Amino acid sequence: MIKQVVLSVVSFFLLLTLAAQDKQPVQFSFNKEDKGNGEFILHITAKPAPGIKLFSIQKISGDLPVNTIITFDSTIKKYLADSVIEKGNLQTKTDAAFNNAAIKFYTDSVQWQQKIKLISGDSIRIIGNINYYYQKGESVESADQRISMQFEYKSASTEISKVTTATNPDSEKSWFTLLLRGIGAGLLAFITPCVYALVPVTVSLFLKRSKTPKEGRKNVLFYAISIIFIYAAIGAFASIIPRTFWNNMSTNWIFNSFLFLMFLIFGISFLGAFDINLPSSWANKLDSKSNSKSYAGIFFMAFTLVVVSFSCTGNFVALILGTSGGKAGNFGPVIGMFAFGFGLAFPFIIFAFFPKLLTVLTKSGGWQNALKVTLGFVELAFALKFLSNVDVAKNLRILDREVFIVLWVVIFTLLGFYLLGKLTFKHDSELPKNDWGLQYIPIPRLFLAIASLAFSLYLIPGLWGAPLNAVSAFVPAAGTQDFILYSQSEKTSASGNNVSLTSAALPPVKYVKRLSNYEPLAAKQNNLTIYYDYKEAQAASKVLHKPIMIDFTGIQCVNCRKFEATIWSDPAVISKMKNDFVVVSLFSDYDDEELPDNEKFFSKALNGQVVTVGDRNEDLQQQLIQASGQPNYVFVNSDGNLLVPGGYGYDPTKGAKEFAAHLDRVLEIYKKQ
Repeated sequence: MIKQVVLSVVSFFLLLTLAAQDKQPVQFSFNKEDKGNGEFILHITAKPAPGIKLFSIQKISGDLPVNTIITFDSTIKKYLADSVIEKGNLQTKTDAAFNNAAIKFYTDSVQWQQKIKLISGDSIRIIGNINYYYQKGESVESADQRISMQFEYKSASTEISKVTTATNPDSEKSWFTLLLRGIGAGLLAFITPCVYALVPVTVSLFLKRSKTPKEGRKNVLFYAISIIFIYAAIGAFASIIPRTFWNNMSTNWIFNSFLFLMFLIFGISFLGAFDINLPSSWANKLDSKSNSKSYAGIFFMAFTLVVVSFSCTGNFVALILGTSGGKAGNFGPVIGMFAFGFGLAFPFIIFAFFPKLLTVLTKSGGWQNALKVTLGFVELAFALKFLSNVDVAKNLRILDREVFIVLWVVIFTLLGFYLLGKLTFKHDSELPKNDWGLQYIPIPRLFLAIASLAFSLYLIPGLWGAPLNAVSAFVPAAGTQDFILYSQSEKTSASGNNVSLTSAALPPVKYVKRLSNYEPLAAKQNNLTIYYDYKEAQAASKVLHKPIMIDFTGIQCVNCRKFEATIWSDPAVISKMKNDFVVVSLFSDYDDEELPDNEKFFSKALNGQVVTVGDRNEDLQQQLIQASGQPNYVFVNSDGNLLVPGGYGYDPTKGAKEFAAHLDRVLEIYKKQ
């Protein structure tokens, strides 16, 4: 039966394909001819269907614009030699439909040829469009055909070196991190009022309406699996979106503005200003279908839970989808949402298999609203992070480092006061009373208050330039801070050998005004010269006779900020970077500045056009180590040849000592050349 269904579906789509092909007025084919020495011919063959007249690229007499037009993308015009040549059995005929103008057309086939000229090492994709006109009976219509073909020229003398693919430890472990993060978020969502209060009634309902305890446990298990499946399906839908989309979205100011507004609204809602619910009609329709005792009814019960708990779980879902996109081989959203569903559903299974635990289950009440308010404060803090991303993307300089930090200090101080009972909100109940009738602070609440107030005090030195390594991945870059109290340049400078002064003859120029805002605090404190253009770094390397340390990074890369805060700040590391290397930071997400037309090209590694500075940096990383994760530290000589295979990526298990040893190995190899 299944085989017959599959064959029927395949046959149906095959017939659709054949029917679609029959309806095409003109069939196109493309091929290339290698003439040698970098000269190629792009052949475009067009074959009109019977009864179709395909107009030539030659203009007809008069002012009627019905000739075929072939255009190429502006970024590849420098590779085009001569103009398009047309070959075929050209026919000319006066037509009354065109005011007796002489039209030029083909009825069998026509070939257009475009000469391509490349130099050694070029790898480009010729992109263009054919806007063709054709006549069918008395009707004249137009259509478009896209041109896309890859050309590559490597001369016999070109040296081809195989580069070991860089291993990104963070990428390899990201799936495990996503699992833990998702399960944690699911467990946290479970104890929110929207879900927690439903546990006793849901589990009891399954156990009571089932004929045997075994059947009841089986139904609860299916209920939990349904919850996991629904959330995993949401993640699967997000996973079909290409990885490049997530990379672009993570730095897109519109997407970050959306996340900022979402977290701001949820945060204010959790503080008690208003409630957020999906339309009640959705829940009512699902609830009506869940009355059945069948598995379908149980599934709709799970679906009902997902819908009615949205006001408490929506922010967790948004956070997981927003931070997992493009990770773990683009399966990040599936892993994250599966784990979230598991964390949310697992307690239902526990209470079903051990129903006596329901009797000792803490009653919902004031403690849950306190949890909601606490989450509301945390949501406001996260909202500022996304607003900071917008500020960085648009270079507004409104939410600089010190402004961001002081807002966090206020938020977590207020949270501490709230947990101590000094602030109350709309839905708060009174604190519990002790044996003497006096209100007291529960121990968990007290410890949370201590943690919140201690965190606020920890942040305060950051207002004067302290590194704040624990949260360096979240706060804006040190380059945006107006005032830094102290500098360590005297501590780490090598005796009498100041690279900043030595490099003064070759100062960084390109992109400095914008990208120096994201200069790491350790670099700023130690007067480390950083280039932001690869060619400038190569020129400096040739003059200073030092290897190049390429820091492939990102403006909004969280792990990059962690690495800079924990590794760059080490005196031994920053001293080697300053005195023994030419450091260049290449931002893969710097897309605000577009390259000139003569510098744009098609990247085979990225399978797309290189249009911005960030695109070019990402292409270089792919060319050198065939890896796209950041941070990645790659070491080359002034000619761009790798000194060690692969790159040095972020690994939380390795510290400054390991990176310093890696720098020593690179220097040793460089000195032997």
